[in-house]
Amino acid sequence: MLDLARISVKGQVTIPIEIRRRLGLKDGDKVVFMEKSGDIVLLNSNRLAFEDFQRDMVGEAERAGLNSEKDVVELVKQVRSDMWEARCAGDA
Repeated sequence: MLDLARISVKGQVTIPIEIRRRLGLKDGDKVVFMEKSGDIVLLNSNRLAFEDFQRDMVGEAERAGLNSEKDVVELVKQVRSDMWEARCAGDA
């Protein structure tokens, strides 16, 4: 894929629609410019942050004893129940 864009007097560039689609960009999103192998690449900052988060969380589910979707569902139910009980305790 090859697209061309022109830099304005203010240093602004319009990102071509196909590039925005491929990066999942929409109005108001932020982008990151990173150097990679001597080139500058444009990245969706939300996607980059999510990928960093995923990398940081590798193995955490197993360490917490979450080995299946059922385990996760049960944990969510328990957390909701605990939160509800704590909230109701404050109302009593």
